Amino acid sequence: MNIKNIIEEKLSEVILNVFQLKDINLEVQENKTEFEGDFTIVTFPLVKQLKKNPESIGVELGEALTEQTDLLESFNVVKGFLNIKIRNQFFVDNFTSVYNGFDTIEKKNATVMVEYSSPNTNKPLHLGHVRNNLLGFSVAQILKEAGYDVIKTQIINDRGIHICKSMLAWEKFGKNETPESTSTKGDHFVGKYYVEFDKELKNQTNTIFNDFRINKFDQFDTPKKEEVKTLNEKINTLEAKKKELLQTVDISELSALHEEFEKQFKEALNKDSLISAVPKKVEEIISKKNKEENISDEKELETIKSQTKVFQSIFKEVLEAEGKLEAEKSNLKEICKPVTEIMKEAQQMLLDWENGDEKVRSLWNEMNSWVYKGFNETYNRLGVDFDQVQYESNTYILGKDLIQEGLDKGVLYQKEDGSVWCDLTDEGLDQKLLLRSDGTSVYMTQDLGTAVERFKQNDIQKLIYTVGNEQDYHFQVLFKILGKLGYSWADQLYHLSYGMVELPNGKMKSREGTVVDADDLMQEMYKEAKAITTELGKLEGLTDEEKEASYEIIGQAALKYFMLKVDPKKKMLFNPDESVEFAGNTGPFVLYTYARIQSVLSKANFEFKTTSDLALNEYEKELIMLLSNYKGTVEKAAELLSPAFLANYVYDLVKAYNSFYQSNPIISQEDENLKQFRLNLSDLTAKTIKKSLGLLGIKTVNRM
Repeated sequence: MNIKNIIEEKLSEVILNVFQLKDINLEVQENKTEFEGDFTIVTFPLVKQLKKNPESIGVELGEALTEQTDLLESFNVVKGFLNIKIRNQFFVDNFTSVYNGFDTIEKKNATVMVEYSSPNTNKPLHLGHVRNNLLGFSVAQILKEAGYDVIKTQIINDRGIHICKSMLAWEKFGKNETPESTSTKGDHFVGKYYVEFDKELKNQTNTIFNDFRINKFDQFDTPKKEEVKTLNEKINTLEAKKKELLQTVDISELSALHEEFEKQFKEALNKDSLISAVPKKVEEIISKKNKEENISDEKELETIKSQTKVFQSIFKEVLEAEGKLEAEKSNLKEICKPVTEIMKEAQQMLLDWENGDEKVRSLWNEMNSWVYKGFNETYNRLGVDFDQVQYESNTYILGKDLIQEGLDKGVLYQKEDGSVWCDLTDEGLDQKLLLRSDGTSVYMTQDLGTAVERFKQNDIQKLIYTVGNEQDYHFQVLFKILGKLGYSWADQLYHLSYGMVELPNGKMKSREGTVVDADDLMQEMYKEAKAITTELGKLEGLTDEEKEASYEIIGQAALKYFMLKVDPKKKMLFNPDESVEFAGNTGPFVLYTYARIQSVLSKANFEFKTTSDLALNEYEKELIMLLSNYKGTVEKAAELLSPAFLANYVYDLVKAYNSFYQSNPIISQEDENLKQFRLNLSDLTAKTIKKSLGLLGIKTVNRM
């Protein structure tokens, strides 16, 4: 138990003894005032009940605490605030208790399943997956430390049209190449063909789009001819409106902006491309020019950004019309896509897969095996793992059995076309489709079946889904339906919803230039760590092998700590440059403090020995209080399912240790008793840092 909790407990006993008041919990705060004392007790809540002034209550409490407990060395009362100074030996005894009980875990006798990652097998893991994996893994580790049995799981989305797209593109364009023959990581290899499919789909879609724009349907079989004609009328009207609005714009206003705005605007007119894309094009041109000329002109880029708003103001009505025009064109292209030959082939491949076609299944198994090998390399480097893995190819039919059960109970209903729905309007939600009219299931059906299967196969008391906040509504519906179906554990399901993560513009873009690849991100963090530690000379004297291992640990610490110190619910901006700094609230700063302590302990040939009769200063007391808060912090982080709570705790701890280190001699301390205590204090601080970082998935280094 931490010191503050002990004081609060003793205080409640004293209030009962002195004032005969039960269940009174006065607030105890660490004393930050200039008045003497380690803690301050706020007495005002007792004024109304005791009908006494706060000063006299404070005095009575102070005297009673002195007489009835062995906590106090002295006290003083200032305007109703009772400031108490705790005996040095109490701090020492508390420290000894925390040290001795550091590795003990009180078991909760409950099992929690944590789901995270759950990728698709058509592309590599990306930046969003990084936050997901780090968050899910850390929550699982924290729950274990809090005494729960934990099962880490993922469900891999290994079937469906998106998987068939990669398979078909490989058949068409792959020329029998493999990850091995091209020296390409398996998931990147398969992801390349997903991109190739998309390129070919766009080409074929654009061809059909041009015919559909003139209502030419001779070569195409589509049931949406009338819808196409209606869209064409809207598009024609909006195109005319855009041209008309362009004639009314005073182009001379562009002369007040950077010359590239006018240049790129005229280019857009000549090519009949998007006016809205001009500002981005200008920024890219300026950034490229600065890079080629080795110029870092942030001021010029800031000017471009501010002038973008002026550009958008000049063309406001044009851009509004253009936005509506592009939306209608997009609607028409969506009608074109199913008509393309490549999409028809992908749909047929999916049907063949579902019918167990031997050739399709063989290709599916082989390409998925490439992806799994790639995923495992990424997971290993990221430092996450799983106790169970499920596959959608095995679970996608599970929920169908629940449909009939729901119909029999009257929880679900069937429409005339045969589709099955759940009406959740009484829950403030909508009506949810669970089975299509052709008898095929939807994602919700699969998730229902998977949840039931997990509780059948495992004795779990809670199931946590680590999924981004764009799926908030999906999980509300899932949990409500399971409750309506009569599963008592439905209220033990929890969606650990987290915000999206972004990078600063232009930083570390992926191969396709749209999504940040997880492997690229980790490699970039390794390079950043290597560059900075080399420049600072932090690892001089280590072997090349030791240096390489340290670069990797420091880079991973920078990435993980920066990701996890932010509350999961918040959207976050990951800044690679800031994350790897050796000062401030960063992983490398925490690692550096740990390494500093290891150096101290090594030089002193440390062995733990008990100490007594110590006069402690404020730095030592603060460290003891923080160390005694470790287990309570873990409990709180487990309760909130927030690694951020633990990350910020360890940052406070290293700040306190550094203040202690800079203000108190340790190895050079002549008083052997005090020297030993400070070494003991350093040792427990290091152990607490290491364990806290471990719960965040971060390794430590002994030298930096």
